Amino acid sequence: MKLYYSPGTCSLSPHIILHESGLVFDLILAPTKTHKLEDGTDYYSINPLGYVPLLELDDGTRLTEGPAIVQYIADQVPAKNLAPANGTVARAQLQSWLNFISTEVHKGLSPLYNPATPADYKPMIIDKVMSRLKWVDSQLAGKSYLMGDAFSVADPYLFAVTNSAPRVGVDITGLANITAFRERMKARPAVQAAMRHEGLLK
Repeated sequence: MKLYYSPGTCSLSPHIILHESGLVFDLILAPTKTHKLEDGTDYYSINPLGYVPLLELDDGTRLTEGPAIVQYIADQVPAKNLAPANGTVARAQLQSWLNFISTEVHKGLSPLYNPATPADYKPMIIDKVMSRLKWVDSQLAGKSYLMGDAFSVADPYLFAVTNSAPRVGVDITGLANITAFRERMKARPAVQAAMRHEGLLK
């Protein structure tokens, strides 16, 4: 398998899960600014949408969208318990978390990265994202991870998205449960391995 990634983006999520899975994989740097791979290939020829992550399977099949990619990886190694079994209520709850992070938090932050976003509009964006993050913080009360005591593929996604929040003016330091969650995540060897490779580990 090959994971196309770019440091500092949500591709950190499947990068972490690949380390958690123990599966053999290659990493292909796909810079989000130049869209040129190290060998000169135009990344748009691989993913016409131009963004990461993208997982290429050994048979050449390509998967996009982080929430789908991490569930696929988890299903290849069921003994690792990275995701509940398909068809269970717990799996639906996991998908609910992945969808919420994707649409309410990750997508909510995206206008803040756009230099064309009017300055007077940004406080409204930040307020809305913070309202979502405060709800996540409340849901983490008394829990180690989003699904309870057990780590799942939803956790690296929340970790990756909250990594980027301070860079666009979203201050999460007052969210105690998210802060504690992030510290637990940073202590995981798979998280450290992925962040070290991406130059994100301080």
